[in-house]
Order: sequence, then structure tokens, then C-alpha cells
Amino acid sequence: MLRHEFHPGKLMAGLCLLAVAVVYAGDAGGAWEAPWFVALPLMMVGLFLAGVAAAIHGIRPRKVARSGGGVGGVREPRDQGRS
Repeated sequence: MLRHEFHPGKLMAGLCLLAVAVVYAGDAGGAWEAPWFVALPLMMVGLFLAGVAAAIHGIRPRKVARSGGGVGGVREPRDQGRS
């Protein structure tokens, strides 16, 4: 099975969407009262955190040596333009 690249920004966005779903599910189930506008701040914070995570992931140095490509000499699509 081929491994895929880890995207922490997508993970953060998904977790924040899941948090919004849990808040509204709890409201629908009668566990607590959630105002209608609670999704907006949760999503704005979630998208901000996703952007920060993606930016940090994008600028951090890679640990894999670039000379041989990826694992076993197989080059990844993001390495095609680099030597």
C-alpha cells in the first residue's frame, strides 16, 4: 500500500468540523443549549488553526535527503522539479 503525505491543516479543519457537529448533536439531543451562531466562531478558529498548521508544515525542513528521492529511490510527485 502506498503511503500518502501527511496534511496537518486538513486534519485540524476536520477536527474543528467534528467539534461543530458534536456541539449541534448535543444540542439536538438535549444535553445542552447551543445558540445558532456558535458554529461561526468555532469554524473561524478552526480554519485559522488549520492555516497555521499547514504553514508550519510547509516551511519546516524535510528530514529525507533530497539526493536519492524518496524511499528506495522512488521520487514523489512533489520532487519532480527538483534535482
